[in-house]
Amino acid sequence: MIGIVLKPGREKSILRHHPWVFSGAIFSEGNGDEEGEIALLKVSSWRGEVLGWGVYSPKSQIRVRMISYDAEVYPDDEFVAKLVKASCSRRIESGALAAGKAACRLINAENDFLPGVIADFYSGFIVCQFTSALGEFWKNIIATTLFEYVPGCKGVAERIDADARRREGLKVADEGEEALKLLEGDMPPKEIEIEENQVKFLIDPYRGHKTGFYLDQREARKALAAYAKGRDVLNAFSYSGGFGLYALKNGAASVIQLDASRDALELAKRNFALNFPEGGNMQFIADDVFKYLRKCRDERKTFDLIVLDPPKFAESKLQIMKAARGYKDINLLAMKLLRPGGILASFSCSGAISPGFFDQIIAEAAIDSGRDFQLIERTLAAGDHPVAVTFPEGAYLKGVILRCII
Repeated sequence: MIGIVLKPGREKSILRHHPWVFSGAIFSEGNGDEEGEIALLKVSSWRGEVLGWGVYSPKSQIRVRMISYDAEVYPDDEFVAKLVKASCSRRIESGALAAGKAACRLINAENDFLPGVIADFYSGFIVCQFTSALGEFWKNIIATTLFEYVPGCKGVAERIDADARRREGLKVADEGEEALKLLEGDMPPKEIEIEENQVKFLIDPYRGHKTGFYLDQREARKALAAYAKGRDVLNAFSYSGGFGLYALKNGAASVIQLDASRDALELAKRNFALNFPEGGNMQFIADDVFKYLRKCRDERKTFDLIVLDPPKFAESKLQIMKAARGYKDINLLAMKLLRPGGILASFSCSGAISPGFFDQIIAEAAIDSGRDFQLIERTLAAGDHPVAVTFPEGAYLKGVILRCII
């Protein structure tokens, strides 16, 4: 038996071009070779209709990721290279991939029709993450195409330390092993300098979060900077200092960069020195954000602008309610620390938390705070992080900017 056969009625999502096939939707599976091997297979309905092609991953709950929805279009290396080039061309044409110290996402996984493939450009170096069997299957052709096609590319490397690789049954870096592996060209340096909206950042492609930076928050950083002038700012979960640096660049009276990671704060300090060689009113505090906010509450310390940009609280739907309690707790604490007229920017990158549910959490926190708030802006991931309309899970990042009235 060759290929994947779905249970009756389970073909509907594929007909709508959703790229995931979960194990529970499969009636029979096999690759015609050895059991347990990653393979490119035809996917068929119960009635025998061929629905397209996908990469089979026997160790993943998402058993198949679709790459072609046409039985007659075989997804060979040339097919994949065309998808890579098309994705990069969209960034080039939009102006997202500019010259100099540019940074942008070149491939946004399922949303660019390459499930589990992330490629980020940092001043000539491309750092990839292949978090699915599909990405691993075509890793070499993807890297070669990026290196040869993207203007100014000096090298392509991949990070192999993502938890998603472990869940997929793919190799991850062992303890003490370098997590960044060269695929094409030159190896990226330990730090890469980029410039974003006239703010400079040092990127750590070896140990930094994701591929080294949160490119998806570019537009949110810019939006929030418009409210910073003359304000005392608390940037919670600051990582390398993005929101805080934007705030100080745009006239904030003071900024506190708050993060539990001392390594992240050291990088934030270097970014501060890079942008403000003559210094400025910026503090760096290493502490648990929840504990620090409670301490501020107890000491009656207040702020004019608070940023809450936490890591993912919910990895799956099973963690939604626990995550919701965390989001409500942290927003309630922050709301009580705002001065009248103050601004709260709150974000969630948990894909399992829908935008509507996040709004509900924010509203309940506002009610419990005993204060009145207005929603003045919403933010999404930057434009180089598009969302495929048939893949709502791609809209993982959402943010609200609120004004405290009383």
